[in-house]
Amino acid sequence: MNEKSKPKHEQLKAEIVSWIDSGQYRPNDRLPTEHEIAEQSGMSRQTVRQAIGALVQEGRLNRRQGSGTYVAEAAVRQESEWPAIGIMTTYISDYIFPEIVRGIESVLRSRGYAMVLSSTDNDKAKERESLTAMMSGQVKGLIVEPTRSAQGNANLDRYLALGQWKLPYVMINERYVELDCPCVKMDDEQGGFLAAKHLMELGHRRVAGFFKTDDMQGVQRLRGFMRAHQTQRVPLLPDSVVQYATEQKREYAFQRALDYLRMPPEERPTAFVCYNDELAVWLMEAVRHAGLRVPDDLSVIGFDDSFLATATETKLTSVVHRKYELGARAAGLLLDMLEGKDGARAQDIVYPPELIVRDSTRSV
Repeated sequence: MNEKSKPKHEQLKAEIVSWIDSGQYRPNDRLPTEHEIAEQSGMSRQTVRQAIGALVQEGRLNRRQGSGTYVAEAAVRQESEWPAIGIMTTYISDYIFPEIVRGIESVLRSRGYAMVLSSTDNDKAKERESLTAMMSGQVKGLIVEPTRSAQGNANLDRYLALGQWKLPYVMINERYVELDCPCVKMDDEQGGFLAAKHLMELGHRRVAGFFKTDDMQGVQRLRGFMRAHQTQRVPLLPDSVVQYATEQKREYAFQRALDYLRMPPEERPTAFVCYNDELAVWLMEAVRHAGLRVPDDLSVIGFDDSFLATATETKLTSVVHRKYELGARAAGLLLDMLEGKDGARAQDIVYPPELIVRDSTRSV
């Protein structure tokens, strides 16, 4: 039964409980008067009286003669009693993931839910272990970042089991293509397009791109990079794209960057578009290693606008990833689905990219 199909006093009762569980009203806080709640909610005094009476009977509120209605001492559930939501990401403590998790946690806590964290370490076997553990626990729903999403879904049977168990889930950053679940993500293709287009508008005609092959974010960013060449009518040379897997992101990508930088000045790239800020900062080290400078000899663009973008001496031009907001939106969507709110199972939420221009790019 969704909220709007419940009797009005039950709807109001749930609303008052949410005030308490979110910390808006704490033990011994005085609630607004029945008249004030009636005006605020648009419900009758009788409906308000009925809802409050039920909560008094349950021990969550108490009435004090001549003073009003107060939150009872035992009304607020301890965190250990909160229903739990499972969070599965490829990493937890690295790069942009702490901020995504903070966004998720802020919404869960405000609505009275606990969080169970699990990292897959970008490994499909560990993803399976995490899914199995979550399903055997007491979680009410899941927020999942798929593991190596461009390499297929080795754990399809586990995801199908989630549907059979009626355990709702939302994916973040990307989604396995065969699954029909909501996804909250960035428009990665448009982000790759904006990065390459910015460089071409600065006059760059030899732009090299470095993109991961094992997740769909990298595939989409490469697609945008290639589309920019087409729309700007800039030839995309066969050897101008470096594709790498997660485990190759340091040695292989660094060596390929050095190979480019050791080419004669009239042949080498004048700019790099990087899969993310982490790689961009690493390749800026390759530029220094080759005796060159950013942006004097080479422009560099990253992706995610992470803390790394402003942690280096040369501030990095980067495409924004709405990390905290994305996590919060995913958590809100999942809870709306879980609580049966109308329209909760909507289409994907896709954030448009924005390019933040800093010191690492210049015209040629």
